Amino acid sequence: MSEPTAFGRVDADGTVYVKTAAGERVVGSWQAGTPEEGLAHFARRFADLVTEVDLIEARLGSGTADAAHSLASIRRLRAGCDTAHVVGDIDGLVARLDKLSSLAEEKAGEARAAREAARADAIARKTALVEEAESIAAEATGWKTAGDRLKEILDEWKTIHGVDKKTDSELWKRYAAARDGFTRRRGAHFATLDASRKQAQGRKEELVAEAESLAESTDWNATANRLKELMAEWKTAPRASKETEQKLWDRFRAAQDAFFGRRSEVFSARDAELRGNLDRKQELLAQAEAIDVDADPRAAQAKLREIQGQWHDTGRVPRDSALGLDRRLRAVEDRIKHAMDAAWRRTPPESSPLLAQMREQVAEAEQRLARAQAAGDTRRIREAEQALASKRRFLELAEHSG
Repeated sequence: MSEPTAFGRVDADGTVYVKTAAGERVVGSWQAGTPEEGLAHFARRFADLVTEVDLIEARLGSGTADAAHSLASIRRLRAGCDTAHVVGDIDGLVARLDKLSSLAEEKAGEARAAREAARADAIARKTALVEEAESIAAEATGWKTAGDRLKEILDEWKTIHGVDKKTDSELWKRYAAARDGFTRRRGAHFATLDASRKQAQGRKEELVAEAESLAESTDWNATANRLKELMAEWKTAPRASKETEQKLWDRFRAAQDAFFGRRSEVFSARDAELRGNLDRKQELLAQAEAIDVDADPRAAQAKLREIQGQWHDTGRVPRDSALGLDRRLRAVEDRIKHAMDAAWRRTPPESSPLLAQMREQVAEAEQRLARAQAAGDTRRIREAEQALASKRRFLELAEHSG
């Protein structure tokens, strides 16, 4: 550019020419000064073109330019070279623009490929999100976790760009449909759950009401068994809502505790009574076992009857002790019976005052039983029956021996 005359000339009438490999062509007219000034003017125009090309080349080289935009600029400049009103190395500029055009086309192709790759990646990411949303909508039962994940999918969706409008719209419709489907399914689930919990609440209120009705019962065994059955039914019944379930359970447990607490108090008192009876019967048994049968069988029998009367009046003892006590007392009875048998064998039956006495005792026992039956006293009836059976047994043995 320092020597415009190498690429142009001005003829005598002021016409300005530029020199190219294809020959000269007119680029303008100069009348305002010397030919040198005219060439310099048109050379500055060429320099402006060169500057624009330099800028394009620099931007392409740095990678900051839009290759497609740069290519359009290059093609515009290249097309204008044949008619440009400039003086300079147009052939060199054309060659340079052709080279830049190839470079810009390459970079534009790379950019298109990158965009297509980015678009494909964006589509793949959004498709994966849609498919996950559809899977959640169809299968998920962890409602809170699934709902949170759908919100995360939406947030991630908003960060993904580069998908063409049509594809993006189609994918969005799928996501929205999946989200709506999940919302409907979740709503239906909780509606069913609410209905189930209300039904469970009704059933457990029935169990609580029955348990509370049994809290004051004194039918200890039957009630205890029924409360155990109610507990088993409680465990197998569906759960009500958390708050309601706890309140109902507190009432159910309070009713149970009230009954079993009362039963425990009664049983404790009964056990104390049975232990007292046991102590008394052990004292009576010690007296019976200490009777001297051989010295006077009749006196021994009388003493035994006295002890037996007190024995029956004493009442029940713990079950695990009853059999042993009764067995020991029967042993005393057997020992006295054998002694009496021996005495009877030595005395004619018709003259035996003991036999007459025993018949009187049987008659008295029958009268006591009749009085107990008339009074309707179950305990006295049971004791009178036991005493009568014992006296009749002794009488039968005595009569048989006679």
